[in-house]
Amino acid sequence: MKDDLKVKLPRMGIGFDAHDFSEGGHLKLGGVTFDDLPALKGHSDGDSLIHALIDALLGAAGLGDIGELFPDTSAAMKGISSVLMLEKTINLLKENDFLPYNIDVTVVADKPRLKDFKKMMEKFLADKVGLHPQSVNIKAKTSEGTRLLTEKGGIAAWAVATVISK
Repeated sequence: MKDDLKVKLPRMGIGFDAHDFSEGGHLKLGGVTFDDLPALKGHSDGDSLIHALIDALLGAAGLGDIGELFPDTSAAMKGISSVLMLEKTINLLKENDFLPYNIDVTVVADKPRLKDFKKMMEKFLADKVGLHPQSVNIKAKTSEGTRLLTEKGGIAAWAVATVISK
């Protein structure tokens, strides 16, 4: 196969992220702020959904992972907005001649219930990555009493992203 044809094929990546709830702050998830829930623990603002998405996008483009791009050992990354991290990731993809094509995310959270927020998150993420909202899908699940997310609670997210070359 010619090199120029190989790059033009759609490429897919998968991402995962999970964080426990902290004691304070406000939850940020998928670009939405929930004032009635504490923030997620993390070196950044802890947005599990966006972190999983970043890893999926980077994986699809063969550009490493979130820890390489935004190391949790860096003082400059302390408290960074996950939305800013996503914007930087999209810029890196464009610099490497890739464009997001499709995004699918599954979020596991006992709280908040995301049913009423999924469309808002899909639109927000579509705007940030330059896609039509129908090219972004978010599914919300609970842990259904399995204690998957520990006794204090937390949020986990899996993302799949497809990119194409420019």
